[in-house]
Amino acid sequence: MKHSMITILGPTASGKTNLAAALASHINGMDSSMWGGDTHGAEIISADSRQVYRGMDIGTGKDLEDYTVGGKLIPYHLIDICDAGTKYNLFQYQQDFYDAYQDITHRGVLPILCGGTGLYIESVLKGYHLSPVPQNPVLRSSLEGKTLEELTDMLVDLKAKNGSNMHNRTDVDTAQRAIRAIEIETYNLEHPMPERELPAVDSLVIGVSIDRDARRDKITRRLKQRLENGMVEEIKGLLDRGIPAENLLYYGLEYKFITEYVIGKTSYEEMLRGLEIAIHQFAKRQMTWFRGMERRGFTIHWIDALQPMDQKVEQVLELMKSNQ
Repeated sequence: MKHSMITILGPTASGKTNLAAALASHINGMDSSMWGGDTHGAEIISADSRQVYRGMDIGTGKDLEDYTVGGKLIPYHLIDICDAGTKYNLFQYQQDFYDAYQDITHRGVLPILCGGTGLYIESVLKGYHLSPVPQNPVLRSSLEGKTLEELTDMLVDLKAKNGSNMHNRTDVDTAQRAIRAIEIETYNLEHPMPERELPAVDSLVIGVSIDRDARRDKITRRLKQRLENGMVEEIKGLLDRGIPAENLLYYGLEYKFITEYVIGKTSYEEMLRGLEIAIHQFAKRQMTWFRGMERRGFTIHWIDALQPMDQKVEQVLELMKSNQ
């Protein structure tokens, strides 16, 4: 079966963007029959929850120069699509991903999904059904005082009417969660929107695996380099533009720790030490998510990050051929 997309995932500092760009460049210079495909060229769709923000460049590790290979720009999508200070979410990402995916595939081009935000990746590969359901105070008031058993019965009935399989038993382990589940199902029943149903995307999934010690070393070196390249100044600039400190703290990691330093809450040394630890922990959480994806039924073909780039590209091309 021919996959309609390639996914390249991995923890921070694994070099996944470089691999995606090198692969796209290789495909763009090949006759598609050489790797068993029938598409013409490749473009990259980002799966990074923070690179969507304009003006947040160094701290999110955009490294846009990575998308130029051999003097040619590899087209990319879902980077710099909303303003810093706003709150982008999973529902918006699904919509934006699907728009980009449809655009790319309709032009006969192969999409390469690349990033480290496991929730975003899994949501579009599985085709999660999400909707931005507002709270319904009238409904909530009417449900007050009902037992968990009564709420569960109501939810089962609503699910049957909606033909919904979104909720499982964890939705009803507390009355609060059951009420929210009822709220969502009621909204979907009253606001039928078939277009919210995003289909699952069949994808060959490549994981870039990097040895823990090598990853830690690369994270440390990269952090120092980004600080030298103006990451503190970038965040000062965002604050000077009027973006509230609490909005930047919301983005976590670099934006949290450096904002705290800039507003005088911590010293430079405290910021550097805390941020380095936080990034290491973040990379570990990313790997935990990817291993969880494997337990949830995804096949991830892992390749070694420390191999030469041409070998990594060749491995992916071989997997593409063998998985057609």
